[in-house]
Amino acid sequence: MVSDSLFRLEDFSIEFDGVPVVDRLSIEIRPGETLALVGESGSGKSVSALGALGLLPGNARVSGGRWLEDSDLDRLSQRQWQALRGGRVGFVFQEPMTSLNPLHTVGKQIGETLRLHQGLSGRAARDRTRELLTQVKLPRPDELLDAWPHQLSGGQRQRVMIAMAIANDPVLLIADEPTTALDVTVQQEILALLAELRSAYGMGMLFITHDLNLVRRNADRVCVLYRGREQETGPVEQVFTTPRSEYTRTLIDAEPSGRAAPLKQRDTLLEAHDLSVNFSRPKRLFSRRPSPFVAVHPLSFTLSRGETLGIVGESGSGKTTLAMAVLRLVRSQGEVHFDNERLDTLTGTTLRKARRRFQVVFQDPYGSLSPRLPVSEIVSEGLRFHHPELSESEVNHRVQVTLEEVGLPQDCASRYPHEFSGGQRQRIAVARALILEPELLILDEPTSALDRSVQKQLVELLRNLQQKRGLSYLFISHDLAVVRAMAHRVMVLKDGRVVEEGRCEEVLGAPQTAYTQALVDASVLTVQSG
Repeated sequence: MVSDSLFRLEDFSIEFDGVPVVDRLSIEIRPGETLALVGESGSGKSVSALGALGLLPGNARVSGGRWLEDSDLDRLSQRQWQALRGGRVGFVFQEPMTSLNPLHTVGKQIGETLRLHQGLSGRAARDRTRELLTQVKLPRPDELLDAWPHQLSGGQRQRVMIAMAIANDPVLLIADEPTTALDVTVQQEILALLAELRSAYGMGMLFITHDLNLVRRNADRVCVLYRGREQETGPVEQVFTTPRSEYTRTLIDAEPSGRAAPLKQRDTLLEAHDLSVNFSRPKRLFSRRPSPFVAVHPLSFTLSRGETLGIVGESGSGKTTLAMAVLRLVRSQGEVHFDNERLDTLTGTTLRKARRRFQVVFQDPYGSLSPRLPVSEIVSEGLRFHHPELSESEVNHRVQVTLEEVGLPQDCASRYPHEFSGGQRQRIAVARALILEPELLILDEPTSALDRSVQKQLVELLRNLQQKRGLSYLFISHDLAVVRAMAHRVMVLKDGRVVEEGRCEEVLGAPQTAYTQALVDASVLTVQSG
């Protein structure tokens, strides 16, 4: 590895309207090296990278030194900045669907960066784009040139973002949470691809993440941030083995731990028999109607009172579709029994009344909470609908008691979702579900958008609520560390079929199928057991 510095920040600070958010950060990246910048949400990771590359809004004030190779970045003109970004420096962001333009094809979007930085157009740009798609190991590159972002999977979209980032042979790649929204197996593929490209190009990489397990496997050195201040920097193994900072030790210990409490009873609450979901495909002109797409093949399962059934598998395996079928939110075939009552035959008012007894918590709390309503109205909305007989004071009392039960402060009822952290917003979503006193909660990736320390807190909250209320959970997740801490039993789905099921410790500890073994190998369990 070359010892000369590729990218350097010295006493780098950022203020917004006089409020400091990054305080005298000093880091260095060498050619071919990956430096991980870690910390919880709000620690200053992403804003440091954006500030270093001149991408902050006008109310930001930046001070200190910043260099890329022999270029003093504080001396660049606007035109030089534009040539630098996307040229010598490539970016891979967290959510590719929001980074890609939904109105342009893959080929046009990659071709745009080639035109801006290299002057390529027409056939030359298309040929180079095809090369890039091949380089990031996307199948059928000729077809993908004319594909739209919504037609690709999450992993494919992220590969397109990587192709755009490396299109102009950058010397530095900034990867900002590039795998957070991806399944564990796809995470491994993306990170292996980044490592391969880094080696091939001799790039330096700034890897921004809150997941220390990914850092341990994919970085050379690590810098830990807390509230904009550097806590410690050093080789990955040294920082993990002998952390000097108390905050670093807290991050390392933040893995979801413990196990679900043993079941006290085995009374069946939910039962599905030969449940399946088919979606019709669009018919093309002058052609036969195609056969339907089978999202969930016929399957059966049971869930006892107070039990958690973990449903795991990659994106597209049918996890969420199965849950929506149980909730009667998608059309399905087969039988669903809830507390000895046939749900699949209920309609109208009878179905609405039954829905008071089962609720759902979604993956993205910010997307599932109305930004126009205060917390009190968000939490009480279902209560007012199902219990119109309650007085205003009774509703307010129920709201306050429920918010306290999920660990939210008393003054939060009048505030709006944007005023809360991700973990607090998810607690609001849990409160909204709990206020109707359901017997079943369907939890659809409730921790995937959260930092590890916040995940741990939410897992402990959900386990405590289960013990207190006797709740049953259908827990959907691709994070096997969280599943192991939550579930009594696990059902593994692949392409809409059950490939393995059983007690949690047996399925995750000694998987019987190659697919489950691949999930386990790609998950953080391998790090914990190692």
